[in-house]
Amino acid sequence: MGNASDSSAFMSTLSEREDLIFGTLYLLFGIVSLFGNSLLLLVAYRKRSMLKPAEFFIVNLAISDLGMTVTLFPLATPSFFAHRWLFNHAMCTFYAFSGMFFGLCSLTSLTVLSTVCCLKVCYPACGNKFSPTHAGVLLLCVWAYALVFAIAPLANWGSYGPEPYGTACCLKWKASTREAMIYIVVLFIFCYLFPCLLILISYSLILWTVKVSRRAVKQHMSLQSKANSVHSLIVKLSVAVCIGFLAAWTPYAIVAMWAAFGDASQVPVLAFALSAVFAKSSTTYNPLVYLLFKPNFQKFLSKDLSLLQAICAVICCSHQSVVTLQSFQTREGRTSARLSTAFPESPGACRNCNDTFECFSNYPRCYKLTQQSDPTTRPNLLKPVHQSTTWSARIASCSQNSTF
Repeated sequence: MGNASDSSAFMSTLSEREDLIFGTLYLLFGIVSLFGNSLLLLVAYRKRSMLKPAEFFIVNLAISDLGMTVTLFPLATPSFFAHRWLFNHAMCTFYAFSGMFFGLCSLTSLTVLSTVCCLKVCYPACGNKFSPTHAGVLLLCVWAYALVFAIAPLANWGSYGPEPYGTACCLKWKASTREAMIYIVVLFIFCYLFPCLLILISYSLILWTVKVSRRAVKQHMSLQSKANSVHSLIVKLSVAVCIGFLAAWTPYAIVAMWAAFGDASQVPVLAFALSAVFAKSSTTYNPLVYLLFKPNFQKFLSKDLSLLQAICAVICCSHQSVVTLQSFQTREGRTSARLSTAFPESPGACRNCNDTFECFSNYPRCYKLTQQSDPTTRPNLLKPVHQSTTWSARIASCSQNSTF
């Protein structure tokens, strides 16, 4: 911890009960996001040879969401529980930079994904030429675009600092210089307003195209309509993810613009906290939508779960078998000890018995060992049927040597 963590700017302005609630929500979102995005990346890796170019952006969205989860939640969650920012000013800057960088990367990925879906559905002549190489170039542009805007405050074009509620960090929305105000305006236009408009236009064109061609598709299934049907599910799921993402970040954008262009002192601290935790929940939407509703992701996920279940079953059964065999060995050893105590004489040829009952009652004396056991050889305990076979042989041997 640094000295900055003891300043008033890093003390929580919320009540302890509110901090406890927000800390619990951050912990819950972090666990769900970590598990869901990791699982989505695992499934994507398993089916990497069958990924379509448009699905590259789904994978990239999972990577950026996972990056946000790993860098933000471990810092914010304990700070909420401690009722103050637990780290120094450098970690505060890192937290704000990570939130800006991965957040912009996620939003830009969704924007490019909506544009690609629009090309494939509305302009198939161009969209069908979209290749993995094109997707790779666009992904590099996505990360570079997000990096430029995230680095700008580090170059004194804007600045990072603590959130108004004190237990997290972000961009300082109340600009103190003209350059910082210009940066906030540019950020709002090119990193929120323009992407949202592009997403809205793309999916509006898709819905209009589908509506116009619906009757033609029913009458004649052309190659174009078949191509559209192949991507229809990706479009529907992408719309769901985009709506969820924008719905999560829009409240924070509104509150931030209120603080930047209005009277920041009039903005309730609880409004910042609620909008921030709502925005962080966006990291859970992508894996939930695609893992639950995309058939080819479901297929690979079910295979992995079946394999995991089989491995667990084998491990459990093996453990149970070991316990059972150890118990059987223990019981057999105790029985042998009791028999050797009751009949100390060494086993030999069966003596003459007056009747069958006497033969069975003096059974150990009526058993002749046919083979010297090798102490270095372990008995095959996996075949318990040998036990009944041994007892039958012993009884037959004793009966043959008895006198009636």
